[in-house]
Amino acid sequence: MSHVPFPAMKHPLVAILRGIRPDETMVIVDELIESGFTAIEIPLNSPDPFRSIEMAVRMAPPEVLIGAGTVLTTEAVDQLHEVGGRLMVTPNTDADVLTRARVRGMVTMPGVFTASEALLAAKCGASSLKFFPASVLGASGITAIRAVLPADLMIAAVGGVSDKNFADYVNAGIFAFGLGSSLYKPGMTAAEIKERARVTIDAYDAAVQSVMS
Repeated sequence: MSHVPFPAMKHPLVAILRGIRPDETMVIVDELIESGFTAIEIPLNSPDPFRSIEMAVRMAPPEVLIGAGTVLTTEAVDQLHEVGGRLMVTPNTDADVLTRARVRGMVTMPGVFTASEALLAAKCGASSLKFFPASVLGASGITAIRAVLPADLMIAAVGGVSDKNFADYVNAGIFAFGLGSSLYKPGMTAAEIKERARVTIDAYDAAVQSVMS
């Protein structure tokens, strides 16, 4: 089974909707897509997550990646496949889970913190690596580990990253991010999420533009 690459995106930002309920999924996912998000993760420790994922898959355009986070077992990978999810995010590096997701043709983003975990994930054919928690490693820590990784492997920073500190990572050559509580918290209204999404996209564009100019 060949490596499944992370697709090219204008904004390689994964919206992490931990705690979202099925009854609010459609309106929130719609607001995020309208705002420019093309990757959305619903963690499996949310209420009835596979129902929410299936709803999001049905409404999202084909170019939008919808999937699950906090995936810990091969059985969960299979269930994600059954509801049409194409993005598989884990908090850890589990070779069996990664291999099953790759066989299922999914884009994978395993969580890593050390060089050993990152190299194992790369060996298992990960599409990208989620350095977590990025707030502990910092841009310099991620950059140090990145030196021993395949040059074409997409690196994402997750955990403590928001519109407030994109520039710290972008200046270090890290352009992909997972965004949780800075973007969505249970109980937020669709209008609040729309505003947070707008601020996030604008801040990302500004950080990238400052590096490119």
